[in-house]
Amino acid sequence: METVIFDGEDGTELEFGILEQTRVGGINYLLVIDPEENDEENGSAAYILKDISKDGDEEGCYVFVEDDTEYDAVYKVFEAMLEDIDFE
Repeated sequence: METVIFDGEDGTELEFGILEQTRVGGINYLLVIDPEENDEENGSAAYILKDISKDGDEEGCYVFVEDDTEYDAVYKVFEAMLEDIDFE
């Protein structure tokens, strides 16, 4: 599984596994999980990250999607892409 390193607010680095990626409204989104939280009984928490990097940036800059309307819209796209995965 491909991973992405995310700088946490407290300065720590968080590594997420990338489940899927998509582009909605000209913006790139990643559906990621924390591999350390993976639990066979409860599964793993999934997060949606939004690329806010500017054209010409060498690396992507991602933030957690916090807007409920945006989250719901992108969530539905990922849900359709990954029909065989049970999202809760």
